[in-house]
Formats: sequence, structure tokens, C-alpha cells
Amino acid sequence: MSDVKSPPQYIRSRGIRMPNNPKFITQKQRRLLRTGNYEIKEFEAIMKIVRPEDTVIEIGAGIGFMSTVIAKRKGAKKVVAVEANPGLIPHIKAVHEANDVSNVEVINAVLGPRKGPPVNFYVRGEFSASSLEDNVGDKHGGIVSTEKVEVMNINTLFKDLKPTILVCDIEGAEANLLPATDLSCLRAAVVELHPQWIGQDGIQAVFDAMHKAGLTYFPRLSQSKVVTFKKDW
Repeated sequence: MSDVKSPPQYIRSRGIRMPNNPKFITQKQRRLLRTGNYEIKEFEAIMKIVRPEDTVIEIGAGIGFMSTVIAKRKGAKKVVAVEANPGLIPHIKAVHEANDVSNVEVINAVLGPRKGPPVNFYVRGEFSASSLEDNVGDKHGGIVSTEKVEVMNINTLFKDLKPTILVCDIEGAEANLLPATDLSCLRAAVVELHPQWIGQDGIQAVFDAMHKAGLTYFPRLSQSKVVTFKKDW
């Protein structure tokens, strides 16, 4: 009889059960989840900003952790999680199922200012760095596959959903997407910026888009590249 123990089925992190699937969870992510430090800056902002009456849209759902936190820990009325990488969709849904979350809608799409034909989405070895850009060379594990992903009109989605909270981590696409979006329905937004890719002009474009929507930088819930914007504070 072997004494080798099989890895635990789930990783428990801040009240969330994450399926311990090495296909989707890297060693680094596993360590951060176990120590409660995975996406800690976004987590801390979300825990203080989201209310039960909120409708939340998350753009860049990743491994499904944040949408589960928003639905389970904060009890948001409705959550829509948008993820461009089709390979992550089954895992995101498995995370929701493992936590008895039923009020999250998962959408596999790239969001843009208008509906359009499928576009290339470049999946990298380090999947969290996957994006619409193919110009980062061998960084982040290089491109392991190219997927054709539907382009949805973000303004149509916002008009139908009427979100009050935006959570956004889209590897630099924020510089073009957010200025093209009517954000006036939001009362708050938590955005991870990527200055290494979008530069000063991209950062300014995000801040200008928020200002146009009546959302002001909120320093108390902002840390480094993770910035929070609020109305009426």
C-alpha cells in the first residue's frame, strides 16, 4: 500500500473552496491562495465596496475566485463574469459549483465598443497574462494557443445589465475598452492597471473615462496598480 498522499481536492482560501486542478491553478497561485494573498489588493477593495443590492460585472474573470467572493462572501444580487479565454470557462463554473453559487452568469467573450466577428485571443503558458496582444514574445510562457473569441458590444451589455460595480483586470485592454464604454450607471469600479503595457497615455485614458462618468479616484481602497473609483464620497 502506497504512503503517497494524493493532493487535496480543494484549496481553501478566505472562505472559498477552489478546485485544486493543476491544469488551471499554477504553483504560485496555489501558494497565494493557501496563504490568503491571492489577488489581495482586489479582494480588500471588493470586500469594502460591494453591497448585497449591487449588480456586479467582472471583466477578466480568470480562475473564478473574485466572482465567487462577490457572490458568496458579499452576497451581491447578481454577478456577470466575462472571460475571453474559453479554456477557463469550465473551471470558473466548477468553482461556482463547489461554493454553491448560483447567481453568477459566465460569459465567454471579448468585449468591445461594437459587436464584431471573432478575434484572435492569445493564450499564454501563464494563462493570467493571456490577451489580445501577440507582441510580448516569449514572456509569460509564450503563446500556447490562439483562440477565436466572439466580440460582444460592451455598451449593449451595460444597457441590459445596468451594473452598479465594475471589477476589471484585462491585461492592458482597459486603456481602449473603458473610454469606449458608458460607465455612468456605476457607483464604483475596481480596476487593475497595466502601465507596463499601456503607459502614461493609457493610464490617463482610464482616469479620464472614470471622471467623465462621475467616478473619482478613491485612495483609501487603492493600492499601487489596483485603483478604486467611487461616486459621492
